[in-house]
Amino acid sequence: MQLILISGLSGSGKSIALAVLEDAGYYCVDNLPAPLLPGLVAHLRGAGYERVGVAVDVRGGASLQALPETMAALRGEVEDVRFVFLEARNTTLIARFSETRRRHPLADDGVTLLEAIERERDALEAVGELGQRIDTSDLHPNTLRVWLKDLIQASPAQGLTLLVESFGFKHGIPLDADLVFDVRCLPNPFYDPALRPLTGRDQPVIDFLCAHEDVGRMVQDIGNWLANWLPSYMRDSRAYLTLAIGCTGGQHRSVYIAETIAARFQDQVRVLLRHRALKS
Repeated sequence: MQLILISGLSGSGKSIALAVLEDAGYYCVDNLPAPLLPGLVAHLRGAGYERVGVAVDVRGGASLQALPETMAALRGEVEDVRFVFLEARNTTLIARFSETRRRHPLADDGVTLLEAIERERDALEAVGELGQRIDTSDLHPNTLRVWLKDLIQASPAQGLTLLVESFGFKHGIPLDADLVFDVRCLPNPFYDPALRPLTGRDQPVIDFLCAHEDVGRMVQDIGNWLANWLPSYMRDSRAYLTLAIGCTGGQHRSVYIAETIAARFQDQVRVLLRHRALKS
């Protein structure tokens, strides 16, 4: 059996995640208290279900604190247990609640929306590190769907999955990053009018960056650092390691370097490549 647990902040995209699982043929359950997970898994296994998706979050109340222990027990019984934690910046969550006009589950009388979000963030702190984190702050719903499908297809038998993502510092550092490299010190194609509308995937931008020695040294240094330390992260029994590379806007330098780093390691470990600031 494969069990995928979805958790995270209200408004971060948990309903989208469950819909992705359901469309992929998973039997899905929303808002299940953590202590009921073993019973549900036993029942569904007996009924012949092989793929199950469950949302466990702050709506379950104090029972959420039992999730780490429950997951540890389930890993001894279920062949494939995965955990995905969705989060977003406060400003993004506030905007989403304002757009949908929905009530936050912790927004009691006298509690502002921001205070409710902070309460939820504190309550989920203990479970946020149980698996793969995804910052949905700047993600279009379709992009989130694609990223989730990639995670579903990744097999634990393949060991650690390296997620390489580019981003723009003007949008903020991704909350899901394990390692962050700042490449804003490199020559910027943005200041060339002919290169400005392009991205780090386009050959003219690649040629511009490759012509600068500093760019090559930066790529080599990041790659060598990762090559030296990746075995240690793999020995740590991690399922995912997220490497975030940022430039000012997330269009040129970070995209090129992320593409180059991903290509270097694709034969050594499973690699997922993401570009946060690009529309496609």
